[in-house]
Amino acid sequence: MPEITLIEGLRQGMDEELARDESVFIVGEDVGARGGVFRATQGLHEKYGDMRVMDSPLAELSIVGVGIGAALYGMHPICEIQFADFIHPAFNQIVNEAAKMCYRSNGEWTVPMVIRAPYGGGIGGGLYHSQSIEAFFAHVPGLKVVVPSTPYDAKGLLKSAVRDPNPVLYLEPKKGYRLIKGEVPDDEEVLVPIGEAKVTRRGSDLTVLAYGMMHHYTLQAAEAVAEDGIDVEVVDLRTLLPLDKQALLASVQKTSKVLIVHEDNLTGGFGAELSALIADEAFVHLDAPVKRLAGPDVPAVPFSHPLQDWFMPDAAKIAEAIRDLAAF
Repeated sequence: MPEITLIEGLRQGMDEELARDESVFIVGEDVGARGGVFRATQGLHEKYGDMRVMDSPLAELSIVGVGIGAALYGMHPICEIQFADFIHPAFNQIVNEAAKMCYRSNGEWTVPMVIRAPYGGGIGGGLYHSQSIEAFFAHVPGLKVVVPSTPYDAKGLLKSAVRDPNPVLYLEPKKGYRLIKGEVPDDEEVLVPIGEAKVTRRGSDLTVLAYGMMHHYTLQAAEAVAEDGIDVEVVDLRTLLPLDKQALLASVQKTSKVLIVHEDNLTGGFGAELSALIADEAFVHLDAPVKRLAGPDVPAVPFSHPLQDWFMPDAAKIAEAIRDLAAF
């Protein structure tokens, strides 16, 4: 199988869905001739034209609003938010309109749309180009939240998101766009079900739950601590809402220790929900407290590279946290 980058997997997924269904279109800032600020849509405008890959004004509320309206009339929009930090003007549209439409109409109306948003730090983007937003939206019933961690999942989750009748927030770890590589078959259709976690490394001593860029670093950390005789099981959540409780609880019951890693702020981050779930449904299986490794409680990832390194969890910090937990 050919090895591709995460962003290439994402692009392949969009390309195949545009070709499969004429109701699919892409809208966002600079997604057309420029191919997006990260070049995620590069080549798609030339291939499918202005009516299928269209540039929008610099107005996130209108990008999502247009997407909702189009979805209600049978289209399947892929709305790109250039950076996840810019999604907040569209918060009302996503939370009060897209996520609630099916419920408020008693199932008569659905909103089959995908909202793509590059998130997270590690690229020197500073205050308004490095935020993690998953905890805000994983709180909202009616919305699905997915985070790919590999090129295979980037492609397969995108294709599944386009075909889902519900609104899907598709969060992309932009630090890993070209850093993360993996094999993706080019002779078969790749579809990854929404709502299924994946054990990406089997182990017996403790479990690490992660997603996005932190999953990539966790695999590196697991290999590093293996030299110390610590056998780590790694679970890639892949979907935050709906959460695959069965998979993560099964792993915790197996290893009896769990570390949760995410780059968002610690307080109120998605790890807090995972911690509460494990304490509630797997407490009797625990041999140590549930531990979290996350970003510090400061307003955002700093622009300064040394301070950015201080903020961001990485393989070395994860390995240190694993060793501390294993010794408990």
